[in-house]
Amino acid sequence: MTAAPLPGGRPAHHGREPGEGLIEHAGHVVAPPVPDHLADATEPRVPLWNLANILTMARLVLVPACVVLLFQDGGHDPAWRSLAWAAFIVAMITDLFDGEVARRRHLVTDFGKIADPIADKALMGAALLSLSLLGDLPWWITVVILVRELGITALRFWVIRHGVIPASRGGKLKTLTQSVAVGMYLLVLTGPLASARAWAMAAAVLLTVVTGLDYVRQAVLLRSRARREAQAALRARAAGAAHAADAGRRARDAEAAAGAEDSPGPVAGNVSSTDADARHGREDM
Repeated sequence: MTAAPLPGGRPAHHGREPGEGLIEHAGHVVAPPVPDHLADATEPRVPLWNLANILTMARLVLVPACVVLLFQDGGHDPAWRSLAWAAFIVAMITDLFDGEVARRRHLVTDFGKIADPIADKALMGAALLSLSLLGDLPWWITVVILVRELGITALRFWVIRHGVIPASRGGKLKTLTQSVAVGMYLLVLTGPLASARAWAMAAAVLLTVVTGLDYVRQAVLLRSRARREAQAALRARAAGAAHAADAGRRARDAEAAAGAEDSPGPVAGNVSSTDADARHGREDM
């Protein structure tokens, strides 16, 4: 039985048995989407304007908003600082949800892969630089955190063709501690709370350095292991090529020897007709 054609006159199956691989959508039986490239996964195209990307773009918009609010009235007004803190917290909340939404709802896009880490670094970097410019945070803390974050980003590109280093619990704890500490510095705090934020920032710096060194260690090990595997594969290919060449030479030698045995050799006592005629002529004389 022939499958019913789809809209546009296209048959419902291409090289499949009737009904094989068909899916049901909105009450109609249709064929699954065919990828443009054979190596691509067969998935519906994800629109650029989806919930995950909207959350990421909202975080990018909140970065300058947080800075502008922070510097209002000289940068030390408690009310404006509270608004800057609120913008920072909302931005951090979007960071918690955009990646999770993208993975659970299959909304991962190339734009999201690029924009998400940029938004993270931009938010934290803008807050740290602003606090140091206002004199609320020592510059060395800002430099240590930013060098670590930018250095790890560069390190990811260095090892990405060899593999991916998964996010560790230490890295997640580092991000949480940084967010809490920076958020506390955005507010105008005094007394015990001011001391508490100093300890929170100290913990954030410590975790920043420790997790950064651990990431460097894992990256070096990953690259070294990949180099050893590549060298082993190269030696295996060279050994295989040498073995194949040796087998081919032996096969050719065997064929040559077999051909020599099959060819007929000279027969003893075989005399040409000319010599025979000459002898008969001598006998007749």
